[in-house]
Amino acid sequence: MPQIINPLLAQRQLIDSKALVHASNYSVITVSGADRLTWLHSLLSQNIKNLTPGQSTQALLLDPNGHVEQVVNLIDDGAICWLIVEADAVDSFLAWLRKMVFRMQVVIDDRRADTVVVASWAEPLGGIALASWVDGWSQTAAGGYRYGAAPTEPWALVLNVVSPADLDTLKDSHDWAGIDAIDALRIAAHRPTAAELDEKSLPHELDLLASAVHLSKGCYRGQETVAKVHNLGHPPRRLVLLHLDGSGHLLPRVGDEVATVAEPDKIRGKVTAVGQHHEMGPIAFAVVGRNTPIDAPLLVLGESEPIDASQEVVVPQDAGKTVDVPKLPRLLMGGNK
Repeated sequence: MPQIINPLLAQRQLIDSKALVHASNYSVITVSGADRLTWLHSLLSQNIKNLTPGQSTQALLLDPNGHVEQVVNLIDDGAICWLIVEADAVDSFLAWLRKMVFRMQVVIDDRRADTVVVASWAEPLGGIALASWVDGWSQTAAGGYRYGAAPTEPWALVLNVVSPADLDTLKDSHDWAGIDAIDALRIAAHRPTAAELDEKSLPHELDLLASAVHLSKGCYRGQETVAKVHNLGHPPRRLVLLHLDGSGHLLPRVGDEVATVAEPDKIRGKVTAVGQHHEMGPIAFAVVGRNTPIDAPLLVLGESEPIDASQEVVVPQDAGKTVDVPKLPRLLMGGNK
């Protein structure tokens, strides 16, 4: 199998559709049956019941307090709904789905044994893929809301579901890049994934309302928190892109802490993804406290010496509070002023 070792070359080859990525961090679940779309619609944050065959979308499974438990990439082919999720989340997600079937006409299948996920750029693997999920991140989804600016860096990832036998065929006929190529490109395009999640994550903090939440759909678990934070409050944290000082430093690691230069002992957040971008150089994603000053020079604190970093805003400090609440009129106690 030809393999592109240089990560910078790998990114260019991927963008030029000259390379593929074996996205082993993803696994596949399928849901079939007459009620599959309405059932998933009732469980997840996106408008799924109106999906047309071949249409891709993204949805979230939230806990009762609105924290993100799963990021789900979905495409329906008219008979089967294909769900592409993080590989380490499959078991818990399957168990929860099976508890929620009740009397609905749905069949849930674990497809890890007979499918793998291959990432391509811009174009699906036609004639080979069982299903191809096209990421629509560059545009705000219908019913969604984007807090940050629309991405200016290219982002056209496609996740293709193929059989293991077809993966072997593809290995003999294509060049292959590593998953780190996708990480560098997605950070540059402000594209969050499940890698940015922890047990406290709200979709607003990662700008996931732009791709994975329909704000006008009916009830689903966690909806009240989504609406309250979006309309009346502010998410307590925000996603930032870090431009890292690359002068002789090693790249930081996922989980490294972030502080400001002015207050190096006050931890503001953590790194969630790292990449060496073919144009931007060393970059990273971090989730930091909302009130971290946007113009403050930052430090990434790892095992080696601290790394200087500057912020590029992904989710602004004023995200949320989209509804102006009218002030209650004063009680004038029987008179006018």
